[in-house]
Amino acid sequence: MKKLILSLALLAFALTGYSQGFSFGPKVGLSQTKLDLKSDDFKNGDSKFGYHVGLFARIGLGPLYLQPEVLYTQTQGQFTFDPADAPIKDYEADFNRVDIPVMVGMKFFKLLRIQAGPIASINVNSELKDAGNTIQDVEFDDATIGYQAGLGLDIGNLIIDAKYESSLNKVSSSVGDFSTDQRVNQWILSVGFKLF
Repeated sequence: MKKLILSLALLAFALTGYSQGFSFGPKVGLSQTKLDLKSDDFKNGDSKFGYHVGLFARIGLGPLYLQPEVLYTQTQGQFTFDPADAPIKDYEADFNRVDIPVMVGMKFFKLLRIQAGPIASINVNSELKDAGNTIQDVEFDDATIGYQAGLGLDIGNLIIDAKYESSLNKVSSSVGDFSTDQRVNQWILSVGFKLF
């Protein structure tokens, strides 16, 4: 799956040579993440802040545009293990990943944009901790697929994106002997700068 995701990212960037308008530049931002666990033994915790940094490209396609990105993302999540017959435990998750969103959008009044599209996330180094101790028996998926949707502003060479992201498949399917359905939901605010 990692090879497929990287191939799609390279294809998206390769299309830039055939577009009518092209821009490229760095992008940074913040996110507010909440883990969504669908299990009777686990309870969702508070939202946590994270960050991302990387590159974006904008490819003009007539009235539409394609915006592929490659971002290193660090996010966190919190949840509680609360079974009927065991002590309550609080967990902190750290997700370090490479995100590859590909937004399809439309521009209005040369300023406002609406956009949506898929995001592929490759797990780089994710950890789960209990009271500061790393939990070893956690199965994090190597890659996940999700979607993003939101609004954007273009002010000169500055771009501002506000998006919502949700996972379509599990980030992790088990913690110890307990099965989970962990999914990442987050609000994202990004700022980019068109170099050309």
